[in-house]
Amino acid sequence: MRFYLAFACFFKLLFGGKLPAAAADYLPDEARPKALAAPEAEAPAKKTEASAPAEPEADKKPAPRKPAPSLAEQHRDGALAFLALLQREGRLVDFLRESLDDYEDADIGAAVRDIHRGAKKVLDDYLTIEPVMPGDEDDDVTVPKGFDPGEVRLVGEVEGEPPFKGQLRHHGWRVTEVRLPVLSDGVDRQVLAPAEVELGS
Repeated sequence: MRFYLAFACFFKLLFGGKLPAAAADYLPDEARPKALAAPEAEAPAKKTEASAPAEPEADKKPAPRKPAPSLAEQHRDGALAFLALLQREGRLVDFLRESLDDYEDADIGAAVRDIHRGAKKVLDDYLTIEPVMPGDEDDDVTVPKGFDPGEVRLVGEVEGEPPFKGQLRHHGWRVTEVRLPVLSDGVDRQVLAPAEVELGS
């Protein structure tokens, strides 16, 4: 009987957390109330602890994510940035906004020379450009079957199906590399050139 009770006590303590009532007869008098009462005394504490509401965590609101610019916005910003470069290096916007009616041809030619120099610098510094169709003007060329209309534009009398034979009027241009500077956040892209104010005059 004691052997069976010992096994029963082991598994009761392991899975139930308290001794069977029959085990109290084999305990000393001073240990008997503590052994039997301890599991019941602890039970409400465990229940209270389990049922206590969890402390609310500190409100952590993530920083709002800035929406990524759309493809149209990227194209617009890139175009404005490139125009700003042409204005900075060649004063292109100033030239195009100026009325030329009151200027002599010689004066216009001198201004165009400076604009040409600055605009060419922008192209050389930030773009790599090559002809779409190699060759000189008026060379005989063949437009193959399956050509890309975005690369070759047919002019004149267009009849039949490709391949077409004709004369090269313009070899076209293709950009193969772009090295534009990185656009900083918070900069107004629509400002092509800042206003200049001279102080102390």
